[in-house]
Amino acid sequence: MEAVPARARAYVACVAVAALACLLPLSAVRTPWWALVLLAALAAGCEQAAARWRFAGTFYPVLLAGAFLLPPPAAALVALPGALLSPVERRPRGLRRLWRAAQLAVSVWAAARVHGAMGGRDAVASSDFPYALAPAGVAVLVFCLVLSLLDGGILALAERIPVRRAWRGLFLRSLAPVAVHGLAGLMMAVLWRSPYGPVAALLVLLPMCVSGWVFAQYHRERAAHQATIRALVQAVDIKDEYTRGHSERVGQASMMIARELGMDDARIEMLRFAGILHDVGKLGVPTRLLRKDGPLTPQERRVIELHPEYGHEMVRGISFLGEARAAVLHHHERLDGSGYPYGLRGGQIPESARVVAVADAFDAMTSTRSYRRARPVGTALEELERCAGSQFDPRMVTALVRALSRHGWHPAVTADEGDEPGVPRPRPTAAGWSGVRR
Repeated sequence: MEAVPARARAYVACVAVAALACLLPLSAVRTPWWALVLLAALAAGCEQAAARWRFAGTFYPVLLAGAFLLPPPAAALVALPGALLSPVERRPRGLRRLWRAAQLAVSVWAAARVHGAMGGRDAVASSDFPYALAPAGVAVLVFCLVLSLLDGGILALAERIPVRRAWRGLFLRSLAPVAVHGLAGLMMAVLWRSPYGPVAALLVLLPMCVSGWVFAQYHRERAAHQATIRALVQAVDIKDEYTRGHSERVGQASMMIARELGMDDARIEMLRFAGILHDVGKLGVPTRLLRKDGPLTPQERRVIELHPEYGHEMVRGISFLGEARAAVLHHHERLDGSGYPYGLRGGQIPESARVVAVADAFDAMTSTRSYRRARPVGTALEELERCAGSQFDPRMVTALVRALSRHGWHPAVTADEGDEPGVPRPRPTAAGWSGVRR
């Protein structure tokens, strides 16, 4: 069983007590029990389906529909069966289920309380549009805010994430998907109150289920891509121990250049892949050459200069890498045509390769190697600027200089310090504790 800090257990207990306090007035309010039971069963069924189909996060439309249809204590109760019965992969399972149930109950209660205070239930009952949108929108914001606040607490206490990072970005990352679920929940609530009744409301879930399935498929495919890259880079880092961590740092610098150039997210991700995989062809180079102390002979240098072609052969069948494959092949070309393997010059060199070439040279100069010590960042940038126009693309050099002046150089922790090689550290997540969608 995984050890959970005592302070995290106390935090979960406090949130569970708060959830019970939200439920206590249930006997004192008029509750449509048939609607509560139906919504709770529907929420539990959706939770089971989401776990089986490996959707990301919790399925919120039914919970938010309950917040729009029921009094706050009843709405909070809708979340409990699904959360308490949902499968949990990591231990301690009981504590994680309790946390998830308490967190959702408190969040739904808060959303229902705000929605009712703004007259939202009357607007839903009378299908009063567009007035019904305002209280629903505020309720969704409150729901998302409470989830994020509670989630940050469990990150700080259970996962030992630094407090300054625990809440950073949680609300903004979860707002868009929760807002979509809130709109679906509002549609469910309005149809529920319409002459067509609950059966019509269930039709809203069909497109949500389809979109959730597509989203889950995308994440599974992305995880497979990451696993492919991780395996290749681990092999390189194991073989060439003196440059361990180099690939991930080149990927990080490539992303910084791409962002500074205003590239879209898809190309930034592609350039990260390109930077991480640029040296994968070293798997075809004899280990004794990679680890040799001192200068290489001309013949040995010719052997090492084959690694871009080896790398391209290895990755050319991996379709999701896109133009990253060209970067693997051409990242040692020079603008003046004196590079290798094909002696391309100027605009003949793919843009992705020009980005990775600058990132690669920068990290090579600022890292300690078997044959020399690392140079300071400022000295490395001066060298890049000196070689701009002959060896490196001036645009890429300028972009890196600007990015480093804004953000500094804080390379990701390398494999020697506990992370997997070639895989940048992910954003903090609650590791199975919560249902916030990110």
